[in-house]
Amino acid sequence: MSQMEQLSLSWDSHQKSICNGLSALQQMESNYERADNSNLPKIDPFMVALFFKNNADYYAAELKNVKTAVSARESYGDDAVGYVQLYRDNGICTVKCKMCPEHKVRTKAYNVTLIVNENDGEIISCECHDCAASAGGCKHAVAFLMWVHRRSEEPACTSVECYWKKPALSRVGTTLKFITIEQMTKTLVPHRPSTSALCEDFILEAKKEKINKCELLKYQNDFVHSDITRYSLHSFMVNLPQETKNDVGLLLSVMKSAFTSDIIKNIEEATRQQNKTNFWYELRYGRITASKAHEVSVCHTTDGALVATIMGAKIPDTVAMKRGRIL
Repeated sequence: MSQMEQLSLSWDSHQKSICNGLSALQQMESNYERADNSNLPKIDPFMVALFFKNNADYYAAELKNVKTAVSARESYGDDAVGYVQLYRDNGICTVKCKMCPEHKVRTKAYNVTLIVNENDGEIISCECHDCAASAGGCKHAVAFLMWVHRRSEEPACTSVECYWKKPALSRVGTTLKFITIEQMTKTLVPHRPSTSALCEDFILEAKKEKINKCELLKYQNDFVHSDITRYSLHSFMVNLPQETKNDVGLLLSVMKSAFTSDIIKNIEEATRQQNKTNFWYELRYGRITASKAHEVSVCHTTDGALVATIMGAKIPDTVAMKRGRIL
């Protein structure tokens, strides 16, 4: 016998010993046996669809079946189902489980029973016995049915997994104090170290292709707008060298040579609708006028409403202002 076979047998015996210990705490019914991944009935998608079609309780209240889909989700059923046992008699398989409540996880578990005709491939019934809404088709029956269906779709494994165990959801607050985000997923997310190489390669390739509509490129120091947006005071000042920014006379001469009559005409045409266009606000950003200069000379507030309006803040619209525009 190889070492892998010995490990597999030892692990199977370990799981069986755990199940035997749990059975002492939770008694099975007579003639029933512990359920595992080798003896559960096979539930295919056609059987599930036929069951919901023949039971109007699950779709009479709502045609879109939103609540039924939520009840069937994997994140609830896989953690709430426990102590699964089954009994077979003349092709009829009866599967029972303890379903942990979704919210009050420390309260008594609900008993759910699933009856399947394995000869005809038909789900006879699936009902919850303790829920107040069980008469109209409760979510616990849906969750257990979809749990058995998911177990039928799992690939075959070399070991036997016992389902006669306490629900994982009911351990919250006892031995399991909390669940981390990493434990909510079954697949391990590989750790990738932070690096800027990908971002730098993307920016370099975007510049080669002359892409100018990417938001990431707008935050680069050498980015220049391709349209008239580059003539706003903010964009114009950003692209100037530091010595030009510090010299007012040099700045005015550069602006005089940059703002030609054709460019001014294009700006005028683009801002005719004023506050209805975004470019109008872009041109007003940081605009220094004679009235603003006078207000700054007599203002003693470092960071007040005047600075906010210079930087582009809007005055709240009042009823009188709206009336004036209408008139």
